[in-house]
Amino acid sequence: MTSLIPPGCPTVLTEDDRTGTSVETLRRAFMDNLFFVQGRFPEVATKNDHYLALAYTVRDRLLLRWLNSAKTYRDQFSRTVCYLSAEFLLGPHLGNNLINLGLYDAVAEAMQQTGLDLNVLLDQEEEPGLGNGGLGRLAACYMDSLATLEIPAIGYGIRYEYGIFDQEIRDGWQVEITDKWLRYGNPWEIARPELTLPVKFGGSTYSYTDDQGRYRVVWQPHQMVQGIAYDTPILGYKVNTANLLRLWRAEAIESFDFQAFNTGDYYGAVNEKIASENITKVLYPNDEQLQGKELRLMQQYFLCSCALQDMIRLYLQSSSDLTRFHHKFTVQLNDTHPAISVAELMRLLVDEHLLPWDKAWDITRQTFAYTNHTLLPEALEKWPLPLFGSLLPRHLQIIYEINQRFLDQVRLAYPGDQERLARLSIIDESECRYVRMANLACVGSHAINGVAALHSELLKQTVLRDFYELTPEKFSNKTNGVTPRRWMVLSNPGLTQLISNHIGEDWIKHLDQLRRLEPLAEDAGFAAEWHAVKHKNKVRLAEYIQQRVGISVDPSSIFDILVKRIHEYKRQHLCVLNIITLYQRLKDHPNLDITPHTFIFGGKAAPGYYKAKLIIKLINSVAEVVNTDPTVADRLKVVFLPDYNVTCGQRVYPAADLSEQISTAGYEASGTGNMKFALNGALTIGTLDGANVEIREEVGAENFFLFGNTVEQLQEIWRNGYRPWEIANNNPMLKRVLDLISCGHFSHGDTELFRPIVEHLWQNDRYCLLADYQSYVDCQEQATRLYRDQKQWVKMSILNVARMGKFSSDRAIREYCEDIWRVQPVHVPLADTSYIAQ
Repeated sequence: MTSLIPPGCPTVLTEDDRTGTSVETLRRAFMDNLFFVQGRFPEVATKNDHYLALAYTVRDRLLLRWLNSAKTYRDQFSRTVCYLSAEFLLGPHLGNNLINLGLYDAVAEAMQQTGLDLNVLLDQEEEPGLGNGGLGRLAACYMDSLATLEIPAIGYGIRYEYGIFDQEIRDGWQVEITDKWLRYGNPWEIARPELTLPVKFGGSTYSYTDDQGRYRVVWQPHQMVQGIAYDTPILGYKVNTANLLRLWRAEAIESFDFQAFNTGDYYGAVNEKIASENITKVLYPNDEQLQGKELRLMQQYFLCSCALQDMIRLYLQSSSDLTRFHHKFTVQLNDTHPAISVAELMRLLVDEHLLPWDKAWDITRQTFAYTNHTLLPEALEKWPLPLFGSLLPRHLQIIYEINQRFLDQVRLAYPGDQERLARLSIIDESECRYVRMANLACVGSHAINGVAALHSELLKQTVLRDFYELTPEKFSNKTNGVTPRRWMVLSNPGLTQLISNHIGEDWIKHLDQLRRLEPLAEDAGFAAEWHAVKHKNKVRLAEYIQQRVGISVDPSSIFDILVKRIHEYKRQHLCVLNIITLYQRLKDHPNLDITPHTFIFGGKAAPGYYKAKLIIKLINSVAEVVNTDPTVADRLKVVFLPDYNVTCGQRVYPAADLSEQISTAGYEASGTGNMKFALNGALTIGTLDGANVEIREEVGAENFFLFGNTVEQLQEIWRNGYRPWEIANNNPMLKRVLDLISCGHFSHGDTELFRPIVEHLWQNDRYCLLADYQSYVDCQEQATRLYRDQKQWVKMSILNVARMGKFSSDRAIREYCEDIWRVQPVHVPLADTSYIAQ
């Protein structure tokens, strides 16, 4: 074919607007999306229009990688990790995707040329509140790492219409506000209305023998809903891999009953639609009442049924032999919420696909692995038998069968040990009979892991001891990790640039390379730059605090931060006791020379957890008194940041000087906030609990402020008869602090308001605040004295970051891949569609 280009004329290469990455192409694509997708011209476009136009511009570049990934996995029949989680606390997508695409600076320049500020557009994004805290954020970090390590993976979850509530503080109290995260749309998801799967509830079963002599059970449900898929690409860092996050929304199979409407029953006409959609309406309904328990169980089963049906659907596209299902998919159960998957996969294989029981059970056990996230017995889910049987009658039959066969094995291993048999049983046969979901997960999985070294050991000794003694080969530890892409590169660009200038950028994917910073801890010039970065982050947070809650804080003061879910075992009120102690000392000695101290709190209490809400009220009440008392002036400030979430965390972690990790030893499974703080240069004050133990081992005891009783010491205290009132009476300052709360000093004279907190500490103190009080106060004094020696503090901060390489979620995922999932990376080639010759 004769070329139309004259001889000697240079070839002009023009980037495709959907895939190109130059500043000019990005600017042109943005304007195109503003006009043709948003239907706006610049003079009338809103900030949200600009954000959506940019989001679609970035999404185009994701889709190229996503589709190539899906095609590669399909063509190669790649073994795939399926991560089942009731929560995915992703955080905003735009900034993270720009980092992973390597386009952050180019897009910032393109927006500047268009007269826009990228930071303003980033702030427009509604955060998807699809998680409650650490569990959901861990799932998000793991999805990031799976893609970055080029591991084929699908995350399965629920598309809650209303996520974790927005938190307002009114008169010091938490008030829950509906989280309308979808009100302006979600540009990152792709609806799949053609991908619907039926989910059954209630009804009854009947059995018969078919014409081939097989025992068959048919489930006739009372209610059926359909799950509709919504897909979100999860991109890895500077790779072509973009994995799938598939969230499910519940919908009625028939949304409108014309017959009911025509007879005047207008409510009845849409009743089915309302009842069905309620399943995915809100994250974690309050389950104090029976209706809440029922809805929560429906949510869990809905997720698991949709996910497993979808996996089987995908499998059958390439193979008709379901006996190798576990070779294609390995499924991780993120805590007990998806544990009903064990019974559901058995139902699908035996009832729907007619596999023999023994073969189906072998497939099921080789498919599932179970991560435990709690040592609290009350947090191990169990469902009342009448509720479970009425909602999932076929699954209860399957669980009875699984349990009978399992207990027969236990009897062979432990003849005559009836107590052990009762403890191991999936069915709790006590007065109120329950289905124990942790037991079901343990029986139906080939691997069980904890999430920190201490947690995994305590699992073997306490809540899962019987399972460990029966099948020790199943157990391992997989210490949690966090992704440095969001929690350093995106949230702390100053520190990221400083590190990269000195050791290159490979550390972002190989976090252990941070060790190369160690020699720089003695470099005065590097230390000065390090300190400048931290101070700039503190100024930024101080401005946010002023804007958000109207409190002026001094960036040169020590920023002492405790942000996490509000719970008694996390002991936010222990920190409050120390604040009151410091306040009382300043009142006694107005001229006392102390290190200026800013205490910053954040976190949400479960709506039905009154004591946690009261702790929030106590924090705010103490803040009200301390912040307005001229005696303490600017030497002591207390701040509660409302509506703490991922976005807020991206401001908080980089600005922290001191990270509060003060849970009672033996109660926190791992924690990941402790890792995010330490990676951003904060020093830790904490107990030997969860991953604190390993963080201290890595960074060095000399760079960690340790206080409090160990697990063994606390066990000894309780064995000897713990008497918290004696500790209080023998410690004059502690008694003064408790008396000050009791007398109404922080509650406008109301002596009843905080009585539940004080009386619990005096009489019971389940979480041993008073036992650890003096050790904590002394440790706080040590930390604040050291803060005055900024040269030493900065050195410790540098060493802290340099030694945190272990706590990358990339390392954790590699361990899962090698020890549990048995999966290998799959390189995704990218079709060269970036340029078109003109």
